[in-house]
This record gives sequence, structure tokens and C-alpha cells, in this order.
Amino acid sequence: MVADTPWVEELLKRPLYAFDLPQELLSTLATKGEEHSISLPDHVESSSEPLDVTAVDPAIATSTSCALCKVSFLNVQEQRVHVRSDHHRYNIKSQLRGNPTLDEVQFNKAIGELDESISGSESSEEEEEEGGDQLSTLLKKQAKISQDTEEAEERTDKKAAGKNPLFWFSSSVLPSNISLGIYRALFSTVEQDEPKHLVDSLRKKQVSPIHVQRPNGQPQGLPAASSPHIFMCMIGGGHFAAMLVSLAPEIHRKQGGIEERQARVIAHKTFHRYTTRRKQGGSQSASDAARGAAHSAGSSLRRYNEAALEKEIRELMRDWKQMIDDAQLLFIRATGNTNRKILFGQYEGQFLRQNDPRIRGFPFSTRRATQGELMRCFKELTRVKVSQIDEAALAAAEAKQRAEAAKPPTQRPQPQKPKLSKEDEETILHTSQIQALIRRSKIPAMMSYLSKNTIPPSFTFRPSDSPQNFRCPTLLHFAANLNSASVVLALLTKLGTDPTVTNGEGRTPFELAGDRATRDAFRIARHELGESKWDWDAAKVPTAVSKAEVDSRAQNERKTAEQEESNRRKAELDRLKKEEAARAASQLEARKAGGRTLGALEKTASEKREEEMRGMTPEMRMRLERERRARAAEERLRRMQGNQ
Repeated sequence: MVADTPWVEELLKRPLYAFDLPQELLSTLATKGEEHSISLPDHVESSSEPLDVTAVDPAIATSTSCALCKVSFLNVQEQRVHVRSDHHRYNIKSQLRGNPTLDEVQFNKAIGELDESISGSESSEEEEEEGGDQLSTLLKKQAKISQDTEEAEERTDKKAAGKNPLFWFSSSVLPSNISLGIYRALFSTVEQDEPKHLVDSLRKKQVSPIHVQRPNGQPQGLPAASSPHIFMCMIGGGHFAAMLVSLAPEIHRKQGGIEERQARVIAHKTFHRYTTRRKQGGSQSASDAARGAAHSAGSSLRRYNEAALEKEIRELMRDWKQMIDDAQLLFIRATGNTNRKILFGQYEGQFLRQNDPRIRGFPFSTRRATQGELMRCFKELTRVKVSQIDEAALAAAEAKQRAEAAKPPTQRPQPQKPKLSKEDEETILHTSQIQALIRRSKIPAMMSYLSKNTIPPSFTFRPSDSPQNFRCPTLLHFAANLNSASVVLALLTKLGTDPTVTNGEGRTPFELAGDRATRDAFRIARHELGESKWDWDAAKVPTAVSKAEVDSRAQNERKTAEQEESNRRKAELDRLKKEEAARAASQLEARKAGGRTLGALEKTASEKREEEMRGMTPEMRMRLERERRARAAEERLRRMQGNQ
């Protein structure tokens, strides 16, 4: 029996966390077979917005593709992004020269030694143009680039060949057209081989959230290091980022009684060294192996930085060894032999092994190795995907497709491209331009474009049957879904966009807002525009609030956080002083007794550091170590300046 629709809507309004599912949902889950799985291209990146529910329409997922690169897309927008990618540009130039084109796997192998995307996910459009030319130059000698594939990834690929990256589940409390997807990578190899017991495995993985209450400046709950956690690591192009994150989320109670779930990071670290050959690309070690050692100042600096980066990473791994050994899963992305060697090469004290069954690759596209990217990947991995499809209609469509395929080629109907009217083509063009401006928060440019082309604020995106436009049919829906608070406020106060319009799921723009800043933008607009402008209750917008109140609240929260940190530091300093005083008193008593403490005379520097850090949490140990290293670096810099 399906529960009431309002309850289902409330359940799906916020993202579902795979390790803390509602009990009423968890108790009714059932596994869907592979024949009912929903196909998601592994190169398509799911939404990284904090509070979003991804809806997938498989009938549309295969409607757009690139025959040149042999990839398919969810919608036209994804296809347009691909057209501007390095992969597509390279294949176009190869085709013009009469050379063979590369599919996605071959292309990724070819640029494996480049260590870094040429255009870069965080670069501008102008840099992307330069990247296409650079890539063409770099791949002229692709035959010399190492084609060795990593053993761990190869083993994973062989096992997962032809398999959907997601396991799909159904529930009796949800409508029959709603399926829930969880990444296959979150399950162990044994659990993946026993699909009948997936639900039981998922129930065992559930962890209780930690309700953070700080009456004495300390969070209540399990110690971070002892809770179930995973290790995540990325390395490429001289960038390294690693993170240990607990699977037990923190529940923070904000002002007004609103509870907010946050990931609990146990430890994190990022490094960056200049190791890639600018303009020519690739690591210095790869260039040395291919053409011999160069003797320029730049090459010497890059060799030094590669060695320094390797040392820093291995020292960090050694410090984290116990926590990594206790981690349930290890998600690692290391492109190129040089980077793989840093993590898995044989060295004294090596503990990361390629045959570790916990190692996983990221089952979706990733960007430059940063702390923010690791957090985005963690959210993507642990967020339950929600798909709304009509399985009966899908089965009928598949049966029809099989029947058509069984016919002789001469009897098969030839596919005809739908002809778009000039007006439809213009609307689709406006859609792509406006959405690009909203993504980049170009408010003046967006308003100028709307004014120049006489586009009303009520403009509806086309085509309406794409998943993105179905969920975000208007400018306000799209901006709210992207958590672009500034664009939302401009659309409401400057353009007079209607906040009561609902999308194909019956949701208003406010219901798509994924963070507090965006929700506050709606409340500020309600305060500035007045109660009579729109039916704010129908738009689901809470009570009005002024911008001054929002700024004051943020300032108070910032002060509270700073005060808590100050209290924590003070308490820690007092504790260290007391321990030092007690240790001095103990040594004094020993001297008065006529003896000397052997430890006081023969303690090494490492023993002293270990004694100082005794009783500290891993976070406090890391913070103290960072401060010690910073002081040492400052001292070295002063000595260097004095020698000059």
C-alpha cells in the first residue's frame, strides 16, 4: 500500500543519504533486477548541488549522442558541453587529417601521462580555446605515451564490464514509477556478487547521525576517528587532495530549530607543486623517460618538486596509516604512471597496495584535485538517486524496439529527424544562452540579453521534455536549483519573476533551493516587494526577513564559531600548561630524591613531540603538526634572508 502523496513528497524533498535512510523506507526496500536497471552513462556527471534529487528519464538518455566520439548524453545541454571538450576537438582534427578517432576510454589512456586537463574545469573559456590547440600538439606523439593500465582499475573494470554503476531499489511506500539508485562502488565485492542480499547489506551499513551540541565547546557523539569512515584521494598535474570523512553525518541545529545535515571530515590535506610542463604539458619525469633528461632551470625545478611532492604525500600517508587501515573503502584517482608510482610504488613502509579489495575508482567524472572537489564527490557517492519512470511504458517501448529489430532491414522504418520551426530553434538558442549566463551568475549580462531580445521574465525553457527543463522550466527554477542566491534575488526584485509557477513535479522555485543563502534570497525578496506582490504562501516562501537581519545573523554565527574555537584553543593551552607543570614538578622531586630521570636526559625530539601530543585527538595532532611545520619554515626563510 502506497503512502499518502504529501508524505512521499516530503520524503523526497530533501536528498536521501545512503547511510542514514528513514526507517519506514529502509524496511520496505526491495532490489530491482538488472533487467529493470536504469541506464546512466558513466561519463555523465550527476548534479553536485547540495539538496537536489536527480530524476532520470531513460527514454531521453539515449536520444542524443556523438557518433564521432561514440558517447551518448542525457540531454542537448550535455551534448553541447561535449562539443567544446578536448576529446571532441581532438577527434575532429584527427578526422580531418584522415587519422582514426578515439573513443572515451582510448582518449583517456592517451592523455594519461599529461596529468592534468588542458582546459581545466576551473579555467575560463579563453583558456579552453588555448587548451584545444595545446592538446593537438601534445597528442602528435601519442604513440610514445605509455599505454600501461593500472592493475586495480583494470580489475575493477573487468568485473564491472557491462554492469550498471548503480544498484536500483523499489519501495512499497513509494509510487511504482519511482526507483532509488545507490552506487555499486559503496558495496564490497562480496556484497556485489550477492544481489539478493543487497537490502540486508544496506541495512547493516546504516549509521546513526551525531547531534552536535556544544555546551562546553565540544561536540557530543562518537569520536571522529572511531566512527565508520572512508578514505578519498586524488592526484594529478601536481595537485594532491586527500580526505578522511566519517559516514556518520553531523546534525547541526540552526536558529529557528532548523536541523541541517553536514558531512563530518576527520582529516583533510592538499598539496600543490609545480610539476607539469606548461605549454607542452605532461610531467617532467614522463618527458625525461621519453626524450632524455633536460638541463634547463625549469626542468630541474620540476624534478625537485616531483620529489618533494612524493615525499610530502608519503609522509602524510604514514601519519594517516592507522585511520586508512580502519577505513571501510578507499576511493582513489591517480592518472598516469608517475602518480600511480607515488601511491603504489614500492618503498619502505608502503601500505597502499593495488590488490587491496577496498580500493575503488570514482564512478563518474571528476575535476581538479581540491578539497572542494573531494567533498562534491563524497556527496555524489552517498546521495541516493531518485528516478521517476513508467516501467510499463518502458517495457512496451522495449518490446516494440525488439520487434522492429527483428524485421529485415528493408522493412524497418527509416528514422526521421524532427523538423523544428524557426521559432522553436530561436527558443532553444535563447534557452542555452540564458542558462549559460545564470550558471556563471552574470546578472547584468543576463538582464541585457533579456532586454535586447524582448524576452519576458516568464520565459519557459525548451525543449520542455528534457530532464533539466522538466525540473527547471523557468529562469527562477533554474537559478534556485543552482543555489545562485544573487541571481534569484535579481530575478525577483529587478525583473519581477513569478515565484508561484510550478515545474513538472509540481514544485515551486523555492522548493528547489538547496542552501540557506538561496532560501534567504526568497525571504529578502518577500520583505522588499511586500506581501501584496505575490501569493508568497502559494510559492512556499517562509516569513519575510530583511537583508540586515540576514547579515546580522551570519555575523553572530561567525562570532559564535570564533568564540567556540577560541575557547577550545584556550582549554587546550591550559591543559598543556598543566601537564608541563606536573612534569616539571615530577622531575624536581626526582632530583631532590638524589636521582635523575633518564627520560629527561635522553628523550629524543620525536619522543618529546609524541609526549606533547599524548591524549590529543587526530585533528588536534594534525593542527599542532601544521603549526610546528609553519614555524620551521619561517625560521628557514629568516636564515636564508640573513645569509643574503
